[in-house]
Amino acid sequence: MNIKRTFFALITLLCVSFGANAGNYPHSTPAVQGYDVVSYQTEKRPVRGNGNYVAEYDGAIYQFSSEENQKLFEKSPEKYAPAYNGYCAYGVSVGKKFTGDPEVWRVVDGKLYLNLDHSIQDLWMEDVPGHIKTANTKWTKIKDKSPASL
Repeated sequence: MNIKRTFFALITLLCVSFGANAGNYPHSTPAVQGYDVVSYQTEKRPVRGNGNYVAEYDGAIYQFSSEENQKLFEKSPEKYAPAYNGYCAYGVSVGKKFTGDPEVWRVVDGKLYLNLDHSIQDLWMEDVPGHIKTANTKWTKIKDKSPASL
């Protein structure tokens, strides 16, 4: 009977330990849906990253297509991480959080911006500097809010 209790206690301890660690990264989805954020600037196109080259920044896990890109990101993550944590740039400019599509993007003044889709990006492109200015102001107010609450 002691062996069963010991075994049960050990299993419980392991579950609690793994559960506590899982809380640090509650989602298995990597940032920017696994695309290599460095590739937008170095290759001028989105390239899928992979699990061999990863880095953590600002609570998100980023994947890279090469060790070189991983190292570039680690040296200067603020340069490569997408604006607004990868949420749609136009959406943020109107006070919302919509998932940014990694295939619908622009690099503006060295910063990566994603948009929900091409029709939304067309709206954003009508006044990029104005939308960025508005989004930067609104982001400070909505950054810590859930998308559903907006």
